Amino acid sequence: MPTFSERVFDIVRQIPEGKVSTYGQIARMMGSPRSARYVGWALRGNKEPVATPCHRVIFKDGRICEGYAFGGPDAQRELLESEGVAFLDDTHVDMDACLWEPDADRLAPPPDIDWKKEMGV
Repeated sequence: MPTFSERVFDIVRQIPEGKVSTYGQIARMMGSPRSARYVGWALRGNKEPVATPCHRVIFKDGRICEGYAFGGPDAQRELLESEGVAFLDDTHVDMDACLWEPDADRLAPPPDIDWKKEMGV
């Protein structure tokens, strides 16, 4: 069974060039909708930034990461712009134009998810 990080990396590798995803979107695709922060921690440990393009993962409001682990926000912005990602201002991606929209089925949590456990009830 793959680790949490391996599952994150598998999804991030599927984000096409010119598109972005959010931490929460990846967490939902994994069936762990409350794990967006853990997605970020997993990406911080990415040892293969070329194979696993973590620069394509941003905050839900379109903001790039202030402390981007591979060179700061300027490096993340440069990488995204080189792929054709449009920005609304210096720090916000145009989400309407660039948000990756994989199959709707992949965004839905698995049917067997334990919602009480996920919601901490």
